[in-house]
Amino acid sequence: MTALGWPLQIVALLFVPLEVVQPALAIGLLVLLALGERMLDERPGRRELMAVCAIVAGVVGIAALAPDRTTQHVHGVALVLVLTLLGAAALVPFAAHFLGRSIANLTMIAAGLAFAWGALATKLVADAASGDHWLTAVLWGAAAITASVVGLIAEMSALQQRAAILVAPVVFVAQTFVPVMLAPLILHESFLNSPLSGVPLVFCLLVLLAGATTLARSPALLALSGSRERELAQRLREEPQIGVVGSGTPDSRDSRSATTSLLTARAAPAEAGSLTTTMSPVPGVRENAAPSRRN
Repeated sequence: MTALGWPLQIVALLFVPLEVVQPALAIGLLVLLALGERMLDERPGRRELMAVCAIVAGVVGIAALAPDRTTQHVHGVALVLVLTLLGAAALVPFAAHFLGRSIANLTMIAAGLAFAWGALATKLVADAASGDHWLTAVLWGAAAITASVVGLIAEMSALQQRAAILVAPVVFVAQTFVPVMLAPLILHESFLNSPLSGVPLVFCLLVLLAGATTLARSPALLALSGSRERELAQRLREEPQIGVVGSGTPDSRDSRSATTSLLTARAAPAEAGSLTTTMSPVPGVRENAAPSRRN
């Protein structure tokens, strides 16, 4: 889906600014929510519906307040410095692995930063294509693809050490928030040029991110992520029998308690075991998961 969506992202950037296109990627979570309901009969609860409303309101607000699109951007030292620092931050987990260390939280953040680098490069692809600079567009496109591959490797590594309920929100927030915040430094589509110096725009972005983070942690989307996440989603629905609201979703206190206990149990092997590579399976995951399925 990422490979199919990237050309559409370039087309969108030919018409609307990055501050609209990047947050609008949250719409993909709504598609996954619909797929979960149709394919797995995972009906969204009240929390998921509120998250959907937050995402829609955020996207609409951002579209209304965003600055005008432009194909101009900075050149020279400023562009090189920003992209170099961002790329170096995304490569930190690989350097840590080379030194014999694997830090899951750092890997999650680095995945989002790599995707953010790819988003900025994709914007530069669209700018070059708008000016018929096709060789430049191809070079930036190759750089964007490389950054996305790095992000994908980091994300897959993080998913082997942490549950998707932790990884997905961090990656999404980083790849959405970072490009928008860096836009004033390298693009002329600065959110500071929007009404009230960008304060309403940033508020809409925060509303969207809150909704997307909530939706990414919902059982309805976890059920699409794989066997471990389906098991976690099932436990999140079934464990609290007291304080269940009419929608079938546990109230926030019970849900937080169930989530914390389950994630603690799953995170312990990853922290206690020694990983040989960042892509190695977490020791003990299969053994821990099997008894849960028998129960």
